Amino acid sequence: MPSFDVSSEVNMANLTNSIDVASRTIINRYDFKGTTAKVEFSEKELTITLYGDSDFQLGQIKDILLPAMEKKEADSSKRIDPQDIQTVSGNKVKQLLKLKSGIDTELAKKIVKMLKDSGLKVQSAIQGESVRVSGAKRDNLQDAIAFIKKSITDFPLEFGNFRD
Repeated sequence: MPSFDVSSEVNMANLTNSIDVASRTIINRYDFKGTTAKVEFSEKELTITLYGDSDFQLGQIKDILLPAMEKKEADSSKRIDPQDIQTVSGNKVKQLLKLKSGIDTELAKKIVKMLKDSGLKVQSAIQGESVRVSGAKRDNLQDAIAFIKKSITDFPLEFGNFRD
């Protein structure tokens, strides 16, 4: 029985590359000379930390970082969960951006319910941080992929592990 998995994984190589590009841009920009503006990435915790002298400067750093991320991987900025801006030592500020990896249970339940209600002849089941969709024909699975892509636009999804 043909099947595929719906998942959402962070591409570490693209993310690291885009953060490096943003860091080089920040270092080279004249208006950031002599400031504490920088971007740090924690691969273990899947967090990006932005440092700056003011809220306005954090906004400028985001304006550099997000397009760099989008250029490397489409919709990658949709997986960012920005935390509150914190004041650090005097007038300096920092902001933590958490990256969501995998499909959380709410989104997985939403995908399963949508497929059930759609009338497509496919079965879906939640398996950890992914959703397995199976059907009798490949055409049904392709219709399911198109339906999911059209319905869920607020989170980047990947369709892989296609088996015939």
